[in-house]
Amino acid sequence: MTLEVAVRHAQGDFTLDVAFTAGPGVTALFGPSGAGKTTLVRLIAGLARPQAGRIVADGQVLVDTTQGRFAPPHRRRIGMVFQDGQLFPHLSVRQNLLYGRLFAPRGAALPAIGPVIALLGLETLLGRRPRTLSGGEKQRVALGRALLMGPRLVLMDEPLAALDEARKQEILPYVERLRDQAGLSIVYVSHALGEVLRLADTVVRLEAGRVTAVGPAEAVIGQQGAAGAPPGVVLTGHVIAQDVDYGLTQVDTPAGPLLVPTVDLAPGRRLRLHLAARDIMLARAAPAGLSALNVLRGTVTQLVPWGPTSVLVTLACGAVQVPALVTRKSMEILDLSPGAQVFAIVKAVGIDPALIAGRPDANPA
Repeated sequence: MTLEVAVRHAQGDFTLDVAFTAGPGVTALFGPSGAGKTTLVRLIAGLARPQAGRIVADGQVLVDTTQGRFAPPHRRRIGMVFQDGQLFPHLSVRQNLLYGRLFAPRGAALPAIGPVIALLGLETLLGRRPRTLSGGEKQRVALGRALLMGPRLVLMDEPLAALDEARKQEILPYVERLRDQAGLSIVYVSHALGEVLRLADTVVRLEAGRVTAVGPAEAVIGQQGAAGAPPGVVLTGHVIAQDVDYGLTQVDTPAGPLLVPTVDLAPGRRLRLHLAARDIMLARAAPAGLSALNVLRGTVTQLVPWGPTSVLVTLACGAVQVPALVTRKSMEILDLSPGAQVFAIVKAVGIDPALIAGRPDANPA
């Protein structure tokens, strides 16, 4: 399914003016609070009318202000999952799930309820009321309700924002199942880098009501940093082996081999990880006698001032560009300039486990 959005909408002092096209899989709307993510989702869902623009989903025109066209929410075949689930308190879990059927087009082929219940692990919850469910359980029911309406698109507006870390880790695998097994197109709103790294195929980066970048996560959440994210690089690689004795995973990446905190993936499985520029040290000679386990060879390709005291140094490491954030004094001591040969030192414990995520394909990239 393809989603085409080109809208302009003003609310008080804030103006949303965006245009992008999203394809199948998970498209993340990523940016800081106040960037316009929720406003954009409401426009796509039909919960608000844009003052100008056009929205097309799977070839169907949902909005075209020049032609006076506006499809009401119940005719858009769009499932919604909000932060709090918004379940009906007086209905059981089963009744909440079946409520989504009311909005399915007449005669549409709908998912069978049994497989959806199994997919989301809801078998033991069907007779319960929402007040007895945990936050993660409520969100799984909300996912099921959205799926059972037979949507062409599911919009998820920061569905994990109200959950603690344990509940987030509980629900994320179910969102991955929807992505990988249900074959749904999902627009996923978040300002959490870990969620985007784990789920997204495409990222639309929003800042102050504007689209600043669109593309694969590896490209958008990259060197110059995304909104709310530190400068860094996203690497997609595959697991080589597990070092169980030391709690480490060996990973082959385009920048070179790395040891990272244990990731529960079998050898050959693909993963995506984020290296923060601030956690990378540089040396002009091959380091020895260090506790750091990861050393990447690189060539300086660019130096950009970063704040009053720092410099963002870009290195060509293998097939990718890796940024390192150093002080201006360090740059002068190391005599860094384009073409200089350096060694990038990455501490394994400095790689945030929350920013390492498995990818759907089982085969190495």
